[in-house]
Amino acid sequence: MTKAFVLHSGGVDSTTCLKLAIDQFGAENVTSISVDYGQRHIKESEYAKMACDYFGVRHEVVNMAHPPKSMLTDAEAEVPNASYLELEGVSPTYVPFRNGQLLSRIAGIADAVRGEHDAIIFMGIHAEDAAGWAYPDCTPEFFGAMANAIYIGTYMHVRLQAPLLFMMKQGIVELGEKIGVPWNYTWSCYKGEENHCGTCPTCRARHAGFVAAGLWDPTFYEKDPTHTPTALAESLDIPLPPQQPSDGYQAINSDDEMPF
Repeated sequence: MTKAFVLHSGGVDSTTCLKLAIDQFGAENVTSISVDYGQRHIKESEYAKMACDYFGVRHEVVNMAHPPKSMLTDAEAEVPNASYLELEGVSPTYVPFRNGQLLSRIAGIADAVRGEHDAIIFMGIHAEDAAGWAYPDCTPEFFGAMANAIYIGTYMHVRLQAPLLFMMKQGIVELGEKIGVPWNYTWSCYKGEENHCGTCPTCRARHAGFVAAGLWDPTFYEKDPTHTPTALAESLDIPLPPQQPSDGYQAINSDDEMPF
């Protein structure tokens, strides 16, 4: 049986990939791996664990020492209050070769613990991340090169999949809703504060995806009423969702530890 490893940040995209992996291989054959690379929004890993507990999937956090300096790893740097469409050139939230570093780490883990089975790594890069090469490590060119390197470097035992590669956020939200992704257990905001800020690029992208899909987003946004679930619910004439995380959250994950 193939073993699946999901590079799981805890956001909309990676949690959708998690559910795709579960549906394909079964929860018992899926491992979620979050990486602590010094990001200011490490809170996302807490939400990744919530989703894993909800599905009964093993969740591990791997530490990556000495991350490169960037806005996401510098708590003093200002987070842009803009949408991705308003940004030009390289995104200010780009972490130098982040996905290359994360995939190298998870590929080594997958190859070491897969046993006699082959393994597949799921990652949630998508078309909006790649647009304009704002994130070069989210482009199809990057994916193809890394997929080849991982496959060859593991004696053809580990493959890389990016099932959302050519999808926009609206399509990802629609897909996630269809397959049962628990949006309450996802985190997107770069600031990592008590609530989603509502104004950073990833908050705006998240909200826009739900609006375009005609679905409510069970997320409380701290600022900007056009990015709140209240405004969205009123525009769609639907009842308000519960706040995150819900009181019904139940941990059902195993306490067994992985050998890494």
